Amino acid sequence: MTADIRSASRYISPAYWAETIFNFFYVLVQHVIIWLFKPPPPRGPEYPKNPKGRIAIIGAGLTGVSSAAHAIAHGFDVVIYEQGDTVGGIWAHVNKTSGLQLNSLLYRFHPAVLWSKPFPQRDEILKEIRRIWKEYQLEPRTRFNTPVKSVRRVQGTGEHLQEDPSGSQSRWIVNDGEDGEFDAIVVTVGTCGEPMRIAFPGLPKTDESSSESGKGTDGKKHEGEEEGEVFEGEVFHSSELDDAPLEGKRILVIGSGASGVEAVETALSKGAKGCVMVARDDKWIIPRNMVVDTLISAQPFGREMPLSFIWEKIVAWWNYRGAPELVPARAGLFEGTPVVNDEFIGLVKSGKCQYVRGDIVRFSKRGVRVKVRGREDKPGEGKEEKEYEGDVVVLATGFKKPEIKFFKEELFPEGYDRPNLYLQNFSTEDWSVLTTNSAYQNAIGTVGHFHIGIYMRILLTFLMDPDARPTPKDMKLWVDVIRFVKRGARGGALSFFTYMELTIWLLLFHVFRLDRLKWVFFIMQGWGVYPDEYKRAARQPSRAASSQ
Repeated sequence: MTADIRSASRYISPAYWAETIFNFFYVLVQHVIIWLFKPPPPRGPEYPKNPKGRIAIIGAGLTGVSSAAHAIAHGFDVVIYEQGDTVGGIWAHVNKTSGLQLNSLLYRFHPAVLWSKPFPQRDEILKEIRRIWKEYQLEPRTRFNTPVKSVRRVQGTGEHLQEDPSGSQSRWIVNDGEDGEFDAIVVTVGTCGEPMRIAFPGLPKTDESSSESGKGTDGKKHEGEEEGEVFEGEVFHSSELDDAPLEGKRILVIGSGASGVEAVETALSKGAKGCVMVARDDKWIIPRNMVVDTLISAQPFGREMPLSFIWEKIVAWWNYRGAPELVPARAGLFEGTPVVNDEFIGLVKSGKCQYVRGDIVRFSKRGVRVKVRGREDKPGEGKEEKEYEGDVVVLATGFKKPEIKFFKEELFPEGYDRPNLYLQNFSTEDWSVLTTNSAYQNAIGTVGHFHIGIYMRILLTFLMDPDARPTPKDMKLWVDVIRFVKRGARGGALSFFTYMELTIWLLLFHVFRLDRLKWVFFIMQGWGVYPDEYKRAARQPSRAASSQ
């Protein structure tokens, strides 16, 4: 009887109806986006029968699947090369508790995506990637366990790109050429490769097999050639915490970025006794508020400006109340990728996590020795050495940046290598080489949003309209202009951008070349260029039904 009363009472709760109404409109907005912008998928794996061109996609992560889906929807055939055995990229190699930092309405990596909640976690993200991969007939076009070792230009092609890109086009061969020639190459290897494990003094050496298995040291540690004390507890990378025994233990988290913050939350949710985060650099932490995050990313300059302190004051008031000592003193909000989180600062204020600025001296048997720094001090300026004890070390030290040395041509010369590319993603030497989300370093925005489709459609436009193609001289000029406009920006002109700045780049791409304006709705919204053979195939079932 009591259970029935409780069940009935929830329906008169204002919170219940507020959540229900929110979820309804949340899904409704997504369906409107899908109706407006989703490109219809091919009717079967045999389409397109008469492709407009062939494109090789290197990497079957979120960006690769989305790029391939856009290409095939507009009548181009694709082959996806993936060195692993599954789609999903970095999302297939993180903890199941890993999820979006930004609201999922800002993480629509393809117009067909339909999220169930604002902050989905790993499994739902992988589910959406795989659904789109299958819906757009990409499964038979994916070569798993096929690392790309060689991409070379077909001899005799692309010889006059410098002076006449409209009359010259490269063609490409991947690996041994088994899949034939391609009209373009799209590199979607991302920026997160293998876990980066920094060999701090005193950390146990680990056998490669145990490291790759995600089981930390797990009894296979040894001193190697390291002299002095060696940490006696277990060591994990921050991407290996699903099965890590953390309950009742004190956790030492090395690193203060998003993965470090997530590691602290994961450890405490698993029953850890407490955490110590050792931070070499402070990171800005902005609230998980879609309106605030959108307004911050709407800063159009992509660098610190004289009035940037206003946003920094707002974020400090909003997110750092009661903990002013955690506000970064030496880094501007518009100089690096912020962490998006609402809980971490509260965990520090409550004493569940101790935040330590400092430089690691070495690990001891039961902890880590750190030269502690003050809020204003630079790395290396710590004077007082302290030891912090812990049972488990979590290396939140990020991931190695994937290399793209498989190109046999000089496509990324000095000064015009990643991230200094045309529109930050095209090789300045050849417009048919696109590196979506593979040149990214820092930004306020998201790697998984509408720009993936826009970049792909720019490439498709170059393939369909020779007059729209840029010369290498023009592409280098674009990079040089951005360098001039953003001269003095910390880290370099293209090492950081905001989503508004990116949008301005894409709009000016049309404005400065009026002959491209006819493509603006295709490039920016994805409207048009729907193959006739897809239309005929779509009409056939309805005709068959009407004849019956």
